[in-house]
Amino acid sequence: MKIRNIVFVVIFIVASLFVPSQEVSAQMDRGLRKAIEEFEAGHYNTAARMLRSAYNRARGRDQQAEVMFMIGECHRLTGAAVLAENWYQRALDRDYPDPVIHLHLGEAKRMLGKFVEAREHYVMFKERVPNDRRGDDGIRSCDFAIEIMESGGNGYVVENMRVWNTSRNSDFSPVYASDDYNAVYFTSSRDAATGRNINSVTGEKFTDIFVTIRGRNGSWSQPVPIEGDVNTEFDEGMVSFTPDFQTMYFTRCRTSPNRAYGCHIVSAQLVNGRWTRERVVDIGHDTIVIAHPAISPDELTLYFVSDMAGGQGGKDIWKVTRNGVSDNWGRPQNLGPTINTSGDEMFPYVHPDGTLYFSSNGHIGLGGLDIFKAHEEDGGRWTVENMGYPINSTADDFGITFQADTETGYFTSSRSNSNNTTRVVDNIWHFMLPPLNFNLIGLVKDERNDRPLSNAIVTIIGSNGTNITLQTNPDGTFRHVLSANVDYVLVASQQNFLNGRERVTTRGFELSRDFQVTIDLTSIEQPIEIPNIFYDFARWELRPESMVSLDLLVETLNDNPSITIEIGSHTDARGSDEANLQLSQRRAQSVVDYLIEKGIPRARLSARGHGRTTPKIVDDQMAAQHPFLRNGFELTETYINSLSTTDEQEIAHQFNRRTDFRVVRTDYR
Repeated sequence: MKIRNIVFVVIFIVASLFVPSQEVSAQMDRGLRKAIEEFEAGHYNTAARMLRSAYNRARGRDQQAEVMFMIGECHRLTGAAVLAENWYQRALDRDYPDPVIHLHLGEAKRMLGKFVEAREHYVMFKERVPNDRRGDDGIRSCDFAIEIMESGGNGYVVENMRVWNTSRNSDFSPVYASDDYNAVYFTSSRDAATGRNINSVTGEKFTDIFVTIRGRNGSWSQPVPIEGDVNTEFDEGMVSFTPDFQTMYFTRCRTSPNRAYGCHIVSAQLVNGRWTRERVVDIGHDTIVIAHPAISPDELTLYFVSDMAGGQGGKDIWKVTRNGVSDNWGRPQNLGPTINTSGDEMFPYVHPDGTLYFSSNGHIGLGGLDIFKAHEEDGGRWTVENMGYPINSTADDFGITFQADTETGYFTSSRSNSNNTTRVVDNIWHFMLPPLNFNLIGLVKDERNDRPLSNAIVTIIGSNGTNITLQTNPDGTFRHVLSANVDYVLVASQQNFLNGRERVTTRGFELSRDFQVTIDLTSIEQPIEIPNIFYDFARWELRPESMVSLDLLVETLNDNPSITIEIGSHTDARGSDEANLQLSQRRAQSVVDYLIEKGIPRARLSARGHGRTTPKIVDDQMAAQHPFLRNGFELTETYINSLSTTDEQEIAHQFNRRTDFRVVRTDYR
């Protein structure tokens, strides 16, 4: 992003200057000295051109390596990652000694999407400067970028606003200028900007504020400078409006060969369609850089960007507050280390709901500047979240604006041309999060044989008040469209079957998806076994691990309030008939007692001990699991004794030791 440093280096010396060694300085020719002066003044476009010219006059390998590194810095700081990578690598090939080259080469490679190569350079930087957290942050950023790019994104759709953008000039920081969202202001260095001078930082014209209007047919007008005296021969831009769109805050950076004016925030009033009554917002000394205003919806907090003393390093986001809209602003307050890092935090924007958005190259991100959103919690603590791909890219992404009640708006990115080796410009992009589509695809089938059940009734009950009934198709399927952030209960019913229940929730899903659900119904024409009911030897008290299955039975009885059931208990063939009948009756009764304790009416329950009188009949599932059992055969004592091994016989005995229930009536009221 060529434009990102304009407001900080037009007349302001960057914090991390290139300082040549004494030996190199002593041997430096006049042209190279002048190039370094331009670099130190932040005039990166001019400096890069002069450094390339002076490179051939550099004396010795060391001086050549330092010049190459400086050229790489010029291109990195103006977003030309391809050129930065090339010149950093050339400097490394000449043994440039400062380990920071690995950090900055890693940044350039990450902006080009070369995450594996970038990670290697961050590791090399960390090995040489282990106490500098920027190495760890770079490694984490590469890992984050690889993961998030492989995930395919978070559902946003982005599109270049070619109708607004110019091909060779920067257009950035859009903001809605009307409550119907049919007017947009943005900053641009296009040819129609006021003045004729070229900015030595960007190589483009100084920026102005432009406006475009959407007509009744939905098309946008040709952008033109805003009405009034706001635009000058200097840089103006980064606009923020009060909710009534009658007051505008913006940045102005003035330049002079003889004086450092700094950058400051200006407010203007809309009078008869023209912006006038300018006032400089009194925040700091006029030589301090104060830029990128963002006014809160209540107009009592003004966020801005500065590298004034007391920050976290680089450019930080600060704020000033006031008690009333006619009061003076208070003292600047830094937003602290959760928001600000040792890198740059810029382009704040306050959503109508109060969420703070900003861009940073110091937080973990994909590359260059990423857009983040921050929520202020009780006690003034912030939570910060990366907006993810495709809002963010490996290029610079910043300057976002939203429509109030939707995930729709505009932002700035240099992604479409960040690999260009000759010219990198910022463009405005439109983004939207399409409505989430959640489709329920269901199947109702017979639990015993997996046969689809046609004409089954499915009731869908949602936490949002949904209560609908539908019928399954001949193939047992059903479909329904679900709403976002809703919990659903699905109840299926069919004559001669117990009702079945499943749950589905769309809460927490940020991408559209299909939910596939199968509801198994159990026939009541045969006894239904209750699995995992356990007793100690020759005892009838339920063991704790039995409660899980019995609690599911309680749920089944509640889902089927019109049925009455008989609990049956069965033993194996060992022991006397009388003892087995008595034990099984007590065991069946213990289940009934448990169900009564859980709120099931006594009138719906009965207990019957079968002892050894009703051996289990081998079904398909049993035969598939144990091939030594023959499908359809009854597990009588004679059949069990015919099995080959004692292990096989014990398995058969276990099948006979079971608890089940059968439906007696279906008309309980």
